[in-house]
Amino acid sequence: MTEHARVWRRWVDPLTASILGLLVLGLLLPARGAVGDVLDGVRDGAVVLLFLLYGARMPSGELLRAMRRIRVQGTMLAATFLVFPLLGLAVQLVPDAVLPPDVRRGLLYLSILPSTVQSSVVLTAEARGDVPAALTGATVSNVLGVVVTPVLAIALLGAGGTGGAGSVLLPALGMLLAPFVVGQLLQPLVGAWLRAHPRLTRVTDRATILLVVYTSVSEASTSGAWDEVTPLVLAALLGVCAVLLAIMLGLTWWGGGRLGLTRPERIALLMCGSKKSAATGLPMSTVLFAPAVAAGLALPVIAYHQLQLTVCVILARRLAQGPTSH
Repeated sequence: MTEHARVWRRWVDPLTASILGLLVLGLLLPARGAVGDVLDGVRDGAVVLLFLLYGARMPSGELLRAMRRIRVQGTMLAATFLVFPLLGLAVQLVPDAVLPPDVRRGLLYLSILPSTVQSSVVLTAEARGDVPAALTGATVSNVLGVVVTPVLAIALLGAGGTGGAGSVLLPALGMLLAPFVVGQLLQPLVGAWLRAHPRLTRVTDRATILLVVYTSVSEASTSGAWDEVTPLVLAALLGVCAVLLAIMLGLTWWGGGRLGLTRPERIALLMCGSKKSAATGLPMSTVLFAPAVAAGLALPVIAYHQLQLTVCVILARRLAQGPTSH
């Protein structure tokens, strides 16, 4: 590697640059029609492969030990379904002149969503955090969110719909839990080989993140969710999202330290407790709300999703340079 390339990689993270590039590409040249359908299928396949590989490379004993750590798992759930919704309610106090009511409503909906799974686990691994704790915590959050999020949406947003929780739960089980279980069954056969070849899962991790970024922005662009958003409203929305993310990152890192968690556990809490899942939230909104309302909720979810990915990639790289223990 040349000196110029080393300097470039030191100051400009390639994955962050790729995420920002695909964000712009999704806005200017979104995937439409058959191309969009194909990319959605590829993305879903990548997610399935990702969790198959995670299950196959993770020793079952590590996973069971992670699930028994009630303090870590309980703190992740509290951050996701208690602390974040309280912040979402606080945002409702922002004046209409700063954020329109529909945007504030979308931010409240964002606050009650479960954590993202794939990016939380990937970035925990990138930061040399506790991957078993992140995987179990984020997965439990996503499954519980199928029940908790609709209940909170009804209580806080007056949500209703004709669909059932199974319309979201079954795809989540099929794409996340089922491949992981299959991977666990294969783990005695291929686990040692996968752990000896980490590049395979690293490439899968990053490719999945990039696919999620581009397809989610494309879907928002082609649905017209951003057509009536002025630059001032967008700037205010991004500012509020940045404040929410900063508060959650600070609270989870500080709270983990106060609870006496190890550094790898604090990293897992930081990555899982600060994130919200667009992959779960966007389809769930179509079950809970009328189509016109669901489209309006998409913008805050997409905006926060892209911001959390970009910021947490940078954080993961910085954390990876620190100590690996307490």
